[in-house]
Amino acid sequence: MGFNGSGTYITWYTIDNPSPKRCFRESEIHGNEGVGALMSLFWIVIRQLAEIEAMATSKKVITREEWEKKLNDVKIRKEDMNKLVMNFLVTEGYVDAAEKFRMESGTEPDIDLATIMDRMAVKKAVQCGNVEDAIEKVNDLNPEILDTNPQLFFHLQQQRLIELIRNGKVEEALEFAQEELAPRGEENQGFLEELERTVALLAFEDVSNCPVGNLLDISQRLKTASEVNAAILTSQSHEKGTYVCCQPY
Repeated sequence: MGFNGSGTYITWYTIDNPSPKRCFRESEIHGNEGVGALMSLFWIVIRQLAEIEAMATSKKVITREEWEKKLNDVKIRKEDMNKLVMNFLVTEGYVDAAEKFRMESGTEPDIDLATIMDRMAVKKAVQCGNVEDAIEKVNDLNPEILDTNPQLFFHLQQQRLIELIRNGKVEEALEFAQEELAPRGEENQGFLEELERTVALLAFEDVSNCPVGNLLDISQRLKTASEVNAAILTSQSHEKGTYVCCQPY
């Protein structure tokens, strides 16, 4: 199976049907970003096959020709690949692409596509550092998500603390840590250790020399955003009695 940018359309192929089939316009999957996302999906599948093969053969060395033959021998059902594509589009928030793919392939998503925009708004808020706004949006969607997931709620509160430290609000950060996070740390050793790592940021004027300075990296925001995104997806799929495959960003 493969994807190819042909003119203004994306074409896809499957093992059982090698003839190309038009799926949707590039512009309908957010331009180059959408095309890149689908290409990334294809190579994720290839890498997973490579990892499986590596585990199966241990340190056995095979030639390129043998490897290509093994790949060609892998049989993937069209329905399974379509489902994988749909889950990827839904998880990453490509609403227009998911709708077009549903129409073209007949693959139904596991959740209501109308809910994707609300979920993406939460994810974007965390990525931008607006954690308090993200928490409010999550509660608007489903208050049980945070009520039943103490680890997620702690990580969101931890991210709020990180943002306060990032903005130089030292006193407010200390007060927030004492009132909101310390009580949770007393109940959970793992939370306490994470809180101590976060508060350690305050001990360094130059965070570039701080051993936990990575908490201020954008990657930390993305990690938290991915966690809340997965939790919302799981909640929505359970409401519909289905399961959506979620992969952190």
